[in-house]
Amino acid sequence: MRFKVIVFPGSNCDDDMVHVLFEVIGAEVEKIWHKETSIKGLNASDCIVLPGGFAYGDYLRSGAIARFAPIMKTVITFAKKGGLVFGICNGFQVLCEAGLLPGTLLRNIHQKFLGRNVFIKKYHNRIMNELISDTDVLDIPIAHAEGRYYALENTLKSLEDNEQIIFKYCDHRGDFTKEANINGSLQNIAGICNKAGNVFGMMPHPERASEEILGNTDGRIIFESLVEESLELAG
Repeated sequence: MRFKVIVFPGSNCDDDMVHVLFEVIGAEVEKIWHKETSIKGLNASDCIVLPGGFAYGDYLRSGAIARFAPIMKTVITFAKKGGLVFGICNGFQVLCEAGLLPGTLLRNIHQKFLGRNVFIKKYHNRIMNELISDTDVLDIPIAHAEGRYYALENTLKSLEDNEQIIFKYCDHRGDFTKEANINGSLQNIAGICNKAGNVFGMMPHPERASEEILGNTDGRIIFESLVEESLELAG
């Protein structure tokens, strides 16, 4: 499996992502600059990753400018053909702005930047396979000011009906409580996928919790699960 990590001006998690994918997971990784209009050798078993950061400084809504970057035409085309696309934090915001994922990310409910570890638990099985059980509680860092997931009522119903909610914020016991919902996301949503199940995004940063040296490896299983997903797509 090969990963293509998109780099926007303002991305600050691209090197972290490359390190985890290459050094920890052992996958082939290539950085792709935002001004590129194509990705050479891109095939169906590859995965495009949009990392965290502050693309174009987030001078409008987060991800609103990055959505129009030249490389996004390739990302959108790849996604519509069934290719895997994964957005983390700012990358999640960009995917929503590009219309590849439903809903949007608003300012945190307390209007403050949040940087801390949170607990999340898998809610539906559309993306994350059996490597992550329904009872696993993952301790993953967040670092965002606009991470409050919001969507209209009919969209939320569609997410539920189509099993598109990948992760929810929970407490250490795995309960989806109001107190655990640190940024005020509707229905405690921390990550979702599209109807086809090939595009997904999450606000927490698994790449920041994937090595023993960091004292937390809970995020590694998310990438391992992603590799398994890609292998299944490749047949």
